[in-house]
Amino acid sequence: MKNKIHRRALMGAALATPMLAYAQADWPNRPIRFIVAFAAGGAADTAARSIAADMQESLGQSIIIENRTGGNATIAANATLQSPRDGYTFLVDAANQLTNPVLMRDLPFDYLTAFVPVTQISSFPQVIAVKQDFPARTLAEFIALAKARPNTISVGTPPAAGMAHLALAAFEQQAGIHLVHAPYRGGADAARDIMAGSIDAVLITTNSVRAPVMSGRARNLAVTSAQRIPSLPDVPTIAESGFPGYDINDWNGVFAATGTPTGPIMRIAAAAAVSARSAAVRARMDPAGAIMVGSAPEAFANWLDGQRRIAVEVVRSAGITLG
Repeated sequence: MKNKIHRRALMGAALATPMLAYAQADWPNRPIRFIVAFAAGGAADTAARSIAADMQESLGQSIIIENRTGGNATIAANATLQSPRDGYTFLVDAANQLTNPVLMRDLPFDYLTAFVPVTQISSFPQVIAVKQDFPARTLAEFIALAKARPNTISVGTPPAAGMAHLALAAFEQQAGIHLVHAPYRGGADAARDIMAGSIDAVLITTNSVRAPVMSGRARNLAVTSAQRIPSLPDVPTIAESGFPGYDINDWNGVFAATGTPTGPIMRIAAAAAVSARSAAVRARMDPAGAIMVGSAPEAFANWLDGQRRIAVEVVRSAGITLG
């Protein structure tokens, strides 16, 4: 049923007004705007900026990145929906597309029908890291300390009810521990606080944790992906640390408001597919642990269906709220 809804949305994009359809002939003839739902410096922003810079070459127009944070990503979503649906404004979003419908009441739009999936930009493995003077040096020691001191260890994630929060909640459930969740607007904000020692730990992307770890002010304990990642070969996975099957990564992707012409949607997806494989993008994103994707619209829509089921189950079973 959900696949049918996605396909109807994609088909509906083709039913643009004759004026917009005519305008596709010379698209793009002015700068394109990516409204990013997250703070500058975080994983989603870094991946969006990296791939957008490369896409500009093939599209022949600049892509302007506009960070619009707040409202659990609804401010960016609303800004996209309120913009002309002419193929010049796109939304860069993540798990909020999946979780906001079960977390927020009285949303002014339905994510599933208001947006068309365009392309997944990237997947980011996440990492549990602790501040420099935190006593635990392994994940097992962290769990033992959390059991001895329930509801005292603070862990920052970006943002509330994002993929990092879901990963933390799933880890707490499986490990049988109770932590103090500290939500942040973006990964860079959480990284700054662990560098300052204001929080005990973070669960953020490998990209966001680089500065604290490289400065010696934080230590990685485990990554959330199913396998170890090349950029952190000595850091074990949560799965191999006693929790087989654990695999919850962050991700981001491009969405268009339903009604956006098909031509620009397909051009953006095609350009992203090429840029995701480019040497320049990989040179920047591989060291950060990013897995660049650049999927086609229908493949992205199908992948989102599976992710939606996982996200909704964790939100409900863990009782996650935005408060």
